[in-house]
Amino acid sequence: MSFTAGDSATKISAGNAITPEDIIAAGAKAPEDVATYAMYLGDDALMLAQRLGHWISRAPEMEEDVALANIAQDQLGHARFLLSYAGSAWDQTEDDLAYFRTEEQFRSCRLVEQENGDFGQTIARQLIFSLYQYELFTRLMDSADETLASVAAKAVKEVTYHVDHAAQWTLRLGDGTDESHRRMQEGLYYMWPYVDELFNDDDLLRDLSERGIAVLPSTLRESFDARIEPILEQATLTVPDVPGAWGGDRSGNFSEHRGHILAEMQVLARQFPQGVTW
Repeated sequence: MSFTAGDSATKISAGNAITPEDIIAAGAKAPEDVATYAMYLGDDALMLAQRLGHWISRAPEMEEDVALANIAQDQLGHARFLLSYAGSAWDQTEDDLAYFRTEEQFRSCRLVEQENGDFGQTIARQLIFSLYQYELFTRLMDSADETLASVAAKAVKEVTYHVDHAAQWTLRLGDGTDESHRRMQEGLYYMWPYVDELFNDDDLLRDLSERGIAVLPSTLRESFDARIEPILEQATLTVPDVPGAWGGDRSGNFSEHRGHILAEMQVLARQFPQGVTW
């Protein structure tokens, strides 16, 4: 894997962990349109990490405290990589983008911001989003932007586990007791209106896709459906027949949950805006 800046490149072996510091040290500076795309993906991961972190000490089994914490940590890692790269376009750090933007400036999809609800609702969100991320990062490994391709190559290995975890719990709950089946199906009904938004194209994405940098979301839908439908069928669950939620773009205007998430996540940094270390 390599991060390229101008004519120079810093080589990072595939066996080594990539950190946000590596991205900055390599001198990779994102053009503004690429940075905005990286922010789309980084904001998704950051919001989901925050939601999943709430399950620590609250999961139905001790092993799930650990599993969901690990998934949250993976998502936080994705967010750090992507927001570090995005921030390079405006000489901002990952912390600047995470802690000092307003809710209207975030570009996360609404699915990741939805309330955890009960465990079935959380697993429904995880199944949908992990399958979407798997398809996305698998394709993004071929991006013409070397930094995005490198981040995707690392992320897809982690997301493979996320898919397996969510699928196993979907099967366990869906084909379990009457009560677990009911809760898993209701979780799907709650989350499904936000599925279409994952696959919406916009002008930025069309332009970057034509240049081989981004993955056009609409091209992922067929493979997403082909993966999720057999899982739901095996779990004796049905694909919800519900209309999509109103809105559905990444303008930052449509989420009622984002401000509540940020109020908790940003409070310490905003209390000490000069910076703190620990």
